Amino acid sequence: MKQQFSTAWTGSSQTRKQRKFIYNAPLHTRHKFLSAHLSKDLRQKYGKRNLPLRKGDEVLVMRGFFRKKKVKVASVDVKTSLVTLEGLQKTKKDGPKVNVYFHPSNLQITSLELADKTRISSAERKGSTAQPKQAKEKVNSEIKAEKKESKPKAESKQTKAKEKKNASN
Repeated sequence: MKQQFSTAWTGSSQTRKQRKFIYNAPLHTRHKFLSAHLSKDLRQKYGKRNLPLRKGDEVLVMRGFFRKKKVKVASVDVKTSLVTLEGLQKTKKDGPKVNVYFHPSNLQITSLELADKTRISSAERKGSTAQPKQAKEKVNSEIKAEKKESKPKAESKQTKAKEKKNASN
């Protein structure tokens, strides 16, 4: 892998190259690395598995000391790929309280901050192309049923011959 960042890089099993890709990535690409899984109801609504985190989103902590806490996102640091949550702090030995940083992979989005119109449109746009599996199967079965109804059956030579005999008698 070259020194400069390249979008053409397809991947490697070597962790040093994966880390290098992440560290050399520009900020607009790093924003995509800040994606967290959606809850089941949001997953069905938007037809997507994950979305990038934003300030104001409500998340559920899935791992660590603060697991099972529902909190709002206070800030998102794109440079370090870490997120701080409102009210989740730990006290240091000498007394002061410090924010706890979370990686987005340890969070699950329970409700989205939809003040930005572009975020709404991007979530819905991507959701329309990627339908859930059950919805796809339902649509496919409906299409097959319509094709069966609209298709005229091709008559075989035997059935035509039988009809001619019946007509002549």
